[in-house]
Amino acid sequence: MVNRKRDDVCEVFCSDREKVEKIRSMVGVTEGMAQVFKAMADETRLKIVYALSLEELCVCDVAGIIGSSVATASHHLRLLGNSGLAGYRREGKMVFYSLRDDCVREIINSALKHRQHDGRCF
Repeated sequence: MVNRKRDDVCEVFCSDREKVEKIRSMVGVTEGMAQVFKAMADETRLKIVYALSLEELCVCDVAGIIGSSVATASHHLRLLGNSGLAGYRREGKMVFYSLRDDCVREIINSALKHRQHDGRCF
């Protein structure tokens, strides 16, 4: 086996203890964020989140956009709701879904900008 030098790792171990401890105490704020990203990691749910970032939609509209049954669209919307990404409002017999807040819209817009700036991504 041939040992090859890698350019993407340090050649020596030298850790800045103060920096590590400071940042280690701060990374706890990410707790629970994985659930948000897991919800959007599914291609269909990401399409739904993007669609909801553009406009409030009823379940039937979402089903038409993703090319699925209403039951499948409802399942995805329920998951998005449980993860805190989507909310709904009832108007008579209709239920309309939207993003729960602008933060999710900002995540989607940032990902789109990132994709445009770096052709290697996505």
